[in-house]
Amino acid sequence: MTYLVIFAIIIFILVVFLMHANKGNKNRDAKVARNCPTNKNLAVNDTAVETIRRDRVAKLFKYIISYTFLIALAIFMLIPFYWMIITSLKTEAEIELTIPTFFPRVIAFSNYPKAIKTLNAGRLILNTVIVGFFSTLGTLVTTVLAAFAFSRINFKGRETIFNIFLATMMIPGEMMVISNYITVSHLHGKNTYWAMIVPFLISVYYIYLLRQNFRQIPNELYYAAKVDGTSDFKYLLKVMVPIAAPTLITISILKMMGAWNSYVWPMMITTKSEMRLITTGLRQAFTSEQGRTIQGQQMAGATVVTAPLLLVFILLRKYIMRGVSRSGIKG
Repeated sequence: MTYLVIFAIIIFILVVFLMHANKGNKNRDAKVARNCPTNKNLAVNDTAVETIRRDRVAKLFKYIISYTFLIALAIFMLIPFYWMIITSLKTEAEIELTIPTFFPRVIAFSNYPKAIKTLNAGRLILNTVIVGFFSTLGTLVTTVLAAFAFSRINFKGRETIFNIFLATMMIPGEMMVISNYITVSHLHGKNTYWAMIVPFLISVYYIYLLRQNFRQIPNELYYAAKVDGTSDFKYLLKVMVPIAAPTLITISILKMMGAWNSYVWPMMITTKSEMRLITTGLRQAFTSEQGRTIQGQQMAGATVVTAPLLLVFILLRKYIMRGVSRSGIKG
């Protein structure tokens, strides 16, 4: 915990320093305009300098409160990742100590090659990529077609059908696991790729997200395209899909991350170790002969599995935020 407190103090000092440096680099006129006194801060017999100083103190106090809250929240979110990483670098003897240590006494990098070998990571990652790619591709096709129908094609009962679709979002996914399992079993789909792909090709949430984006596109474009003799399908591919590209990228990223993290359904539908996904293998691979979990190697495997998702989110986070924000402006 001492390391976390030191880290928080360093971040806080850095934020305050950057704020002060940013203010110092701006010219005097801009500073005066920005700190122009507001009516709520004016008091009787106050000079302009006193009012501006009061505004600066109020803004600084707001910055301190905001960044302190954000830093505390960030630390709270990072603690599980920090604990996962330091556990992956500990020996089993240190992990089993009664009083936990917050930093490895002896760094055990050997947990990582052992974890990769035990996990058979290459095969499991290949399975996960195959399932994730085709499920994402299929979801994009069904989402684009459904969102276009619900946003641009006028047919009887459109809003009623869409509301029924939205109502299904209130049904927990776990309630459909048994029925899906019975259906796939009757179709001899156990230990097959299609059994992990087909049941999840339709997402009502993604349809709703893309529909809201499509509805922001002016109807005049659609009417002009129809006057020119453009078919609905061509208009969808040439006009609506390029405009909604940020949202489609967001859906692709979220769907791929969901496939990467899926656990319950792949575990139920696969009995052969070579057909399992990475999360299923991560749960079942690290068990000793005595039936105990080898925590150091398991956390090393979890770190290896989490790293690609973290990298993807860091690199593509702007597309996720842009796609979600554009889909919620109008509806």
